[in-house]
Amino acid sequence: MPLLRFNILLGRTDPEISRLLDAAHRAIVTAFGVPEGDRYQLVSEYREGTLTLLDTGLGIKRTNKVTLVEVTSRMRPEAQKKRFYEILCENLKEDCGIESSDIIVSFVENGDADWSFGLGRAQFLTGELS
Repeated sequence: MPLLRFNILLGRTDPEISRLLDAAHRAIVTAFGVPEGDRYQLVSEYREGTLTLLDTGLGIKRTNKVTLVEVTSRMRPEAQKKRFYEILCENLKEDCGIESSDIIVSFVENGDADWSFGLGRAQFLTGELS
């Protein structure tokens, strides 16, 4: 936990997607201090014309590598989120050639009762996870 959803345009190869996921996971581990094995990721690919990600009037130029990362997580301090944004952009530039202008991140936060990792239990509430 956290759960990352990647929304991208069709056309990336399997190795490119693997590098994307690996780079993002390293950013999560570094910024949030989660265990290496704490990895939940989904990729959704969209045809051209079915994914619109503009710049909110900021003058940011987007390319066909535009990537929307949705992070569902327990509450995180603002400093950790900012650090995640920085590390994610660094990793994706270095490993995938994706410019920071093509990276959009949105957090959706929830609480301990909102997670069950299996076995019909809420592990944050039972104390199995902290």
